[in-house]
Amino acid sequence: MLGTLNPTQLKTFSAAAQAGEFLITAEVCPPKGGNPEHMIKMAATLKGRVHAVNITDGSRAVLRMSSLAASVILQQQGIEPICQMACRDRNRIGLQSDLMGAHALGIRNILALTGDPVKAGDHPNAKAVFDLESVRLLELISKLNNGFDSNDKALTDGGTNLFVGAAVDPQCGSWSGLQKRFERKLAAGTQFFQSQMITDFDLLEKFMTQIAAGCNKPILAGIFLLKSAKNALFINKCVPGVKIPDHIIDRLERAKSPLEEGMKIAAEQVQIAQELCQGVHMMAVKREDLIVPILDMAGVKAVSKF
Repeated sequence: MLGTLNPTQLKTFSAAAQAGEFLITAEVCPPKGGNPEHMIKMAATLKGRVHAVNITDGSRAVLRMSSLAASVILQQQGIEPICQMACRDRNRIGLQSDLMGAHALGIRNILALTGDPVKAGDHPNAKAVFDLESVRLLELISKLNNGFDSNDKALTDGGTNLFVGAAVDPQCGSWSGLQKRFERKLAAGTQFFQSQMITDFDLLEKFMTQIAAGCNKPILAGIFLLKSAKNALFINKCVPGVKIPDHIIDRLERAKSPLEEGMKIAAEQVQIAQELCQGVHMMAVKREDLIVPILDMAGVKAVSKF
């Protein structure tokens, strides 16, 4: 039988955030099929080293297991999840239903996202919904937490208690647009922010000092494990808004072991982020088992449990 997370034994992600701890989260993809064993194995390597594990919701519009179902599976393994919820595939009825279901199942952390466009994924002929986008989803969650549905009607069987986060991109091309959207997300009730992959830490510092200063909400910098120069070039070509610098690509190209060099680069970036913001969000697609060694290289200790 799968074990159940005992909330009295571990400090929750929300408690750690509110206590001002340096937060560490990591991203894990749900399985592409009905067998969760690989996901569980990868997430288990993160126990005691991250505050919570993000479960993606159809990232890049690629079909995978429900983020809600995968979150429950990890919670049963004693791993606190952050359940991503995207607007692409659900209207406001479906979103509210899943959010209430998440609360009932003991899932407390939600990352509210607009979602990647359908055309980017493996079902390009699917019909996109986008009834809401991330800011209006945040507003909807705030209503549910206060005991009301999206039509301001009282929830007869009680409200939710969800700790909700949002995405932010400090490398956005429009500085005024970034500021406006960040402020809208704050006003909508965001409790924490996770950034897209950071490649320009000067821009992150500028964002922290000019836009996020005084917001009193944790900002987690996105740290991505680059496995090779080829991997970096692919990201530059295919991921909008990301520009991996030439000097990073050159390091990877010259390295005897590009993967080890990528781990060193990620560890250096974690150390930079420690000086700038309140956390890191680790991404190591298909190599989640390397996240703890990266944290070790960066000198990051195990998370506080009590």
